[in-house]
Amino acid sequence: MEHKKIAVVTGAAKGIGRAIVLRLIEDGYFIVAIDIDEKGGKKLLVEFGKEKVCFAKADICKEKIIQQLFEKILKVHKRIDLLVNNAGIIRDDAIWNMSSENFDLVLNINLKGTWLMCREAAKVFKQQNSGRIINISSRAWLGNFGQSNYSASKAGIVSLTRVLALELGKYNVLVNAVAPGLIDTPLTQKLEKPVLEKLIEAQPTKTIGKPNDVANVVAFLASEHTQFITGQTIYVDGGKSIGAGT
Repeated sequence: MEHKKIAVVTGAAKGIGRAIVLRLIEDGYFIVAIDIDEKGGKKLLVEFGKEKVCFAKADICKEKIIQQLFEKILKVHKRIDLLVNNAGIIRDDAIWNMSSENFDLVLNINLKGTWLMCREAAKVFKQQNSGRIINISSRAWLGNFGQSNYSASKAGIVSLTRVLALELGKYNVLVNAVAPGLIDTPLTQKLEKPVLEKLIEAQPTKTIGKPNDVANVVAFLASEHTQFITGQTIYVDGGKSIGAGT
């Protein structure tokens, strides 16, 4: 089974991940969609068919599972062109209320899981002498009240991105991060209306972003038009990262 371009996307079943999958399919990628949400993954299969996407239910924190997953991808597709690390969770609380279990859980999925995916992809890309890695961080890496675990994990992703850009640059591999801000996803839709309105009002643009806003930046970084951008973090946050509108 051979395709022109193979993209592996984690957290692919809904929200930003799903938007990334749809955008990359438009650009001619065959998608290996990874998520623990089996129902959402099967929806992708129904919508696009096996000629455009395949789905793997996987816990990205499990080292052996990720190693086996990459072995299977290579056996079937022979190569990988792009890895997009989007999977992540939140468990918010002020530090005096936060359990060590919730700290570990968020760091394990958001940072260690991303690191495990990057490590296996790096082996492939180094051998191929080509590839792209795009890590989904967050504007929250700059700091958010009640997110000492989440912000730390996303800051780790920014640092990981910079290190991998240094390590893989000579192998024709570009590594970048995208840092979304307030985006209209199933997560933000669960917020109480006054809370969401307050967050939107704090935006310099006074608007909320769409998943496609993030997906379009991923597509830009994945495209053949970007051959000299690596180690960077691009914000998709309506200007919130500049500190205005607090």
